[in-house]
Amino acid sequence: MRLTRLSLVAAMLIGSTAFAIDNIKMSGDLNVFYSTTDAPGQVSNILVGNSGSGTLFDKDSSAADVGLNLNISADLAKNDLVTVSAGAGYTVLSTLGLENNFVSNVWGGAHDATLGTGGSYAKLAGGAKVENANWLNEAWVAVAAGKSTVKLGRMELDTPLAFTEKWSIEKNTFEAAVLINQDIPDTTVVAAFVGTGNGTETFGTGATNSNFLGLGVGVATGTNLQGDAQTLGLAVGPVVNGNGEFGTYGTDGAYAFGVINNSVESLTLQAWYYDVTKVAQAYWLQADVNIEGIMVGAQYNAMDLADFVGTSVYAVMVGYEMKDMLTAKVAYSSVDKDFAAGFNTATATGTAQSKLYTEAWWSRGQVTAADASAINLTITSPVQGIVDLGLYVTMVDHAAANSDLTEIALTASKSFGPLDATLAYINVDTDGSSAVNTVQAYLTVNF
Repeated sequence: MRLTRLSLVAAMLIGSTAFAIDNIKMSGDLNVFYSTTDAPGQVSNILVGNSGSGTLFDKDSSAADVGLNLNISADLAKNDLVTVSAGAGYTVLSTLGLENNFVSNVWGGAHDATLGTGGSYAKLAGGAKVENANWLNEAWVAVAAGKSTVKLGRMELDTPLAFTEKWSIEKNTFEAAVLINQDIPDTTVVAAFVGTGNGTETFGTGATNSNFLGLGVGVATGTNLQGDAQTLGLAVGPVVNGNGEFGTYGTDGAYAFGVINNSVESLTLQAWYYDVTKVAQAYWLQADVNIEGIMVGAQYNAMDLADFVGTSVYAVMVGYEMKDMLTAKVAYSSVDKDFAAGFNTATATGTAQSKLYTEAWWSRGQVTAADASAINLTITSPVQGIVDLGLYVTMVDHAAANSDLTEIALTASKSFGPLDATLAYINVDTDGSSAVNTVQAYLTVNF
């Protein structure tokens, strides 16, 4: 399990060691995502006032989008001492005209829309026309010397409390300066300053998605950081601001410092400190052990908000992996009653993803709500190399709202050369009386 959680480090080092001086690497992917739900009365994100029919595969209860990502990276200069590399990425998000025909919702939150006759997004005279969105999601330069790498510019990040979410058809990125050093044996030290982000961040003061286009993220809580009473119900949780626009991260940016140690091969230790200037300070501690397939982990996050008392969350996990046959894990987490904790500060609170072991497959924002305790069971298995199956069960007790939520997600995935296909079924039950069924299809062509 050496450095298996260090995708941040991998992202920083890409281009600094992998390319010859005259080599250029181009890559990308084309995504088609579709979702339909039988949630009664779901308000269409495009056609305000048009409630979903509550029927699976009906267009007013369905959402779809097409996303294209293009990436390029290369070495600009290289000698025995220093390597200078650079990279860029571009995203195009389009409905291909599916809105108001095949579906009435879009998946991504970066879209804008042209108003229809009769008022904002009203379902009159054909409703609203959703505009394509496109933006530069990455543009960075990296300098590697010895065992240190500095990366500057617009990039993905993967730290416990500020990271790029990739479950959606759009991904949030950051404008940051990151230093990675591995001079200490078996230890990686990370220091970063994050100036802006385009992920509707919790502490953001800049760009916002005022149209709130984008797929509703299942059943989500409306709890804010001040611990207001939770309201369970359908919610919109866009991952990216309108048109991918970047805004200030916090009030004056944020600092992150991390140390990851693998001195013992089967043990990975992490310690992180965050300072969102004038807003919050946070700590994240994590330990993961993997001995001959037996997995044990523990996580702890403490957060202090300006003008409010602190909050914390802890999680534990045990599991077992039979190589090429079965992986099973069970986890538990508990959040303080005063505030939410453990969520990704880079996207909208209440629907933000988290790195907690108990995170739900679809109903994100549940396990990190104030006064929430959660249990998660995850079982994955490649069936004779034919299809990869997954079972994800998440049970959340929202003590503050005196309500419970149970999510059961079943997935089947298969790769056909460059084509990755996933079919998912999700059942979300709130208090045993309001079950919602969702069917989703994901198609990705990698090139």
